Amino acid sequence: MLRRYRIRKDESCVSCLRCARECSFGAITAEDGQTLSFHHERCVDCQRCVSFCPTGALCITEDENRFRSNSVFRQDDIREIDLQARTGGVLLSSMGAPSESVPIYFDKLLLNASQVTNPSIDPLREPMETAVFIGQRKEGIDRGSDGRIVDNLPPHLELRTPIMFSAMSYGAISLNVHKALAKAAETLGTYWNTGEGGLHESLYPYKRSTIVQVASGRFGVHETYLNTAAAIEIKIGQGAKPGIGGHLTGRKIIGDVSKTRMVPEGLDAISPAPHHDIYSIEDLAQLVMSLKEATGYRKPVIVKVAAVHNIAPIASGIARSGADIISIDGYRGGTGAAPKRIRDNVGIPIELAIAAVDQRLREERIRDRVSIIASGGIRNSSDAVKTIALGADAVSVGTAALCALGCHICASCHTGRCAWGLATQDPELTKRLDPEKGAERLVNLVNAWTREIQEIMGGMGINSIEALRGNRMALRGVGLNAKELDILGIRYAGE
Repeated sequence: MLRRYRIRKDESCVSCLRCARECSFGAITAEDGQTLSFHHERCVDCQRCVSFCPTGALCITEDENRFRSNSVFRQDDIREIDLQARTGGVLLSSMGAPSESVPIYFDKLLLNASQVTNPSIDPLREPMETAVFIGQRKEGIDRGSDGRIVDNLPPHLELRTPIMFSAMSYGAISLNVHKALAKAAETLGTYWNTGEGGLHESLYPYKRSTIVQVASGRFGVHETYLNTAAAIEIKIGQGAKPGIGGHLTGRKIIGDVSKTRMVPEGLDAISPAPHHDIYSIEDLAQLVMSLKEATGYRKPVIVKVAAVHNIAPIASGIARSGADIISIDGYRGGTGAAPKRIRDNVGIPIELAIAAVDQRLREERIRDRVSIIASGGIRNSSDAVKTIALGADAVSVGTAALCALGCHICASCHTGRCAWGLATQDPELTKRLDPEKGAERLVNLVNAWTREIQEIMGGMGINSIEALRGNRMALRGVGLNAKELDILGIRYAGE
């Protein structure tokens, strides 16, 4: 077996053994308590040892020993064949699809800027509205017999910024991550999502900023859980693994994870691929109404689906099911564990999906029946602006939030040995994340993005998210073919 990474140490090493204590994958050890040993084959390039080396003596590099180059079989292809030949197992991986063959359309979209006829707006001196209300919109104003407006709007979520935190389940990630997300969401005036693993009782006080999830496995779902939330999300699919269910290994089902998920300790938690009570839009409508009935029609219901080839008609059906919000997760959506072949080959990019859905709902005159949340590969504020201009009401970020908490995207979440204390239940590792400091970093990140969004909108001559939503005239494409431009609903740069 050829190594993927090599750990290098220079003469500035003082043998403090800090790297051995920090390495959770066993790539650096000190069995005798004095001498460092390097097990290069275990290294995942999480950079924990490099970050904590007091003298900067360590460096992780790609191993120079390579399989013989071939124009068809790449290094990773041969390495994966070797691994499956030795184990006979399905390849698992984490985080979003790294495929370079599928374009990142965000990088091929350019935003418009105001000049003379439509002057720009200075966000430092003029009002700039970043608040978003998501949920159903009524088609008119109802008045009572006395002429006064009747307040009969469906339940909504109010966001001070169009940025939310994506679903990441307790068990796949640590309780400290959930605490950091909940604290940050409350401070920011936005929302975080529990994922399909239930809600730890210590987080019930954050119910005003919490979205709870109902997945096919129904883990942790009970009446109190449903009512201790601002909204309920029915998870049909996610971008990293469309068409299949979830899988949390038994090594992570311990202690409070077992209690919260209502799964026996040490037993794998497997969500079925389909909801066994949903085989049609009518079935989905029944579950939507059941959840609304269980919560007194006080909470909006979200339906989350993966971005797939026929996403536009799927969204049209969901809009008619009674759901208030559709959440669409794109091809590059992250995950704690997914079959690698599915993660890298199934689904479509979020940019194409959002544009197609927004256009379809507008053509059918039902766009205002639902709001749209987009996620999957959103890396920065300009990606968020472009997503909203393509038709989303708000965006949801997961991997970016984890990076703010220390994630180095080593794609080893499924091992349960996360060196940064994020995707693990090992108490010695989870304590590496301070939820208070983590929440502070998340608040800093979202506040920075929000200020950048205001600046971008100001430069476009737009003073509200509402004016940006679906404003595809503000976008132009570069390096795109005619069909891609048509699906995105934009013109080529220079037109």
